Amino acid sequence: KASPFGKKESFFQKARNTLQIFGLKFFLYYSWLFVKHTLMGNNPRTFLKKMGIPIIELDRNINHPESVATIKRYEPDLLVSILGNQIFKDPIINLAPKGCINLHTALLPKYRGLMPTFWVLKNNESKTGVSVFFVDEGIDSGPIIVQKEVEIGEKTQAELIRETKRIGIEAVAEAIDLIAEDREELIPNPKEASTYFSFPKKEDVRAFK
Repeated sequence: KASPFGKKESFFQKARNTLQIFGLKFFLYYSWLFVKHTLMGNNPRTFLKKMGIPIIELDRNINHPESVATIKRYEPDLLVSILGNQIFKDPIINLAPKGCINLHTALLPKYRGLMPTFWVLKNNESKTGVSVFFVDEGIDSGPIIVQKEVEIGEKTQAELIRETKRIGIEAVAEAIDLIAEDREELIPNPKEASTYFSFPKKEDVRAFK
């Protein structure tokens, strides 16, 4: 149950916060996309069912002993976290023999945190990118396995999100292959070079527009 606000929230709370911070036009556009993809069955749950891949429902925090036990029963070789909204701790991080990896749509160590595509545009960056890294107990702070740059150019936020997600998933697949073959060459992700951004406030959105 990932939330762009960095915590578990009800569907109503997410919708209300999105409307209040980003405004009516943004809210209506992404509401339409949500309804469209739901009606078309274009979502991870439908895909997993179609491919016969079991869906594991966790009622508790990812680090809770019951959650750990549930995941452990599947004996995973590698855990892949995408759109997670909780900070993983041991023993989840070290549950799988090959570790746990995560996708972040920014050039780490810069732009750790939430909504990096918003912040790189607001800050007039010329490029951004994607980073696939090993999860540790920090926030987007583990060693990087694969990193790819993306030129921003004249892209809108929606276009940049689509491109970084597409390239990001390709980078995840590449990282998995490297890990499976024990060929990963880790890239440092130093804290002293990092920046961190949380969810935008109304004044940030006004400045962005």
